[in-house]
Amino acid sequence: MTGDDSRSRSDATEDGRPSAGNDRDSNLTDAASEAAERSSPIDDSVVLITGSLSGIGHATARAFRARGWRVWATSRDPADVADLEARGCRTAALDVTDGDQIRTVVDRLLAADGRIDCLVNNAGFGQAGAVEDVPDERVRAQFDVNVYGPLRLVRAVLPHMRAQRSGTIVNVSSIMGRVSYPTRGVYAGSKHALEGITDALRNEVAGFGVDVVLVEPGAVDTGFDDRLRRTDESIDRTAAYERAYAAIDRAQRRAGRFATDPADVADVIATAATATDPDHRYVVGLDARLVLLSRHLPTRLTDWLTRRLVSRIG
Repeated sequence: MTGDDSRSRSDATEDGRPSAGNDRDSNLTDAASEAAERSSPIDDSVVLITGSLSGIGHATARAFRARGWRVWATSRDPADVADLEARGCRTAALDVTDGDQIRTVVDRLLAADGRIDCLVNNAGFGQAGAVEDVPDERVRAQFDVNVYGPLRLVRAVLPHMRAQRSGTIVNVSSIMGRVSYPTRGVYAGSKHALEGITDALRNEVAGFGVDVVLVEPGAVDTGFDDRLRRTDESIDRTAAYERAYAAIDRAQRRAGRFATDPADVADVIATAATATDPDHRYVVGLDARLVLLSRHLPTRLTDWLTRRLVSRIG
C-alpha cells in the first residue's frame, strides 16, 4: 500500500483460470474506457503521480485522466508506463530516492504546464520481518522510499503550490500507519513516520491554500502483500519468531480475500484532490475500518489479542 510500483496485475478469475465468457464485453469496455481517457476534456489541473507502474498508482493515473486532468505518471522505468502514455498521460522516469531526478521531472512539468495542482505520493514498498531480524540497510531502504521519498517530492512542489496559493498533496499511507503487528514493525514504522510528518505539514501550509491529505487503505488487490511476504523470506529469520511469522502470514492471507480494488482507492484519491474542503484522512476498505476500531481499545487488551492470535494461528 499501500502505494506500490509493482508488476503484479492479473486478468485471471478468482480461481486463477483466465476469464472466457466475458472477454468480448471486457475488451469492448476497455476500449471504450481508453477512448474516453484519450478524449478527456482539456483541463488546467495538473497532477504528478509516483509509482504508476501498476496497482493504486496506475489506477490513479487513469482516474485523474478520466476526469480531464493533465496527468504526469511516473515510474522508475518509463517503459513500464507506456500504456498510460497511450491513454493521454505524460510519463517520466522517476526514482523517489533520487533528488536530482525529482527536480528534473518537476521542472519539466512546470515548463510544459506552468502549474501543479496535485501531488500523489504513491510509490512505496513493504519490508517484512521481526524487528531483530531486519538488517540496518533494509530499514534504511524502507524509510528512504516510504518517508524520505515523499519528503523530497513535497519540497520540490510546495514552493510552487504556495506561490499559486492552491494545491493538494495526497500521501498514500496504509492502515499500518495507525497500528502495528509482529513482523511488520519496519513497514508500519515507515508509515507511522509518514503520517506524523503529514499531520504537521497540513497545519504548516493551511494558510497558503494548500491541502494535505492521507489515504489509508487496508488490503488492496495489487499483489503488495505477496511481495511483502517475500521480503521476510530473504532475511535471516530468528527461529524464536517463527510462530509470529506464520501467524501474521496466515492472517494476512485471510484478509486478502476481502481486498479492495485499486480503482476504488484511486477514486478516493481523485475525490480528495478535487474537494474544496477534503478530509484529513480517508480510510479505504472494510478491513481497514475494522482495524481502526481496535485503536479505541486499551493497549493491554490489543496486545493480549495479538499474542492470542500468534499462539492460536502460529
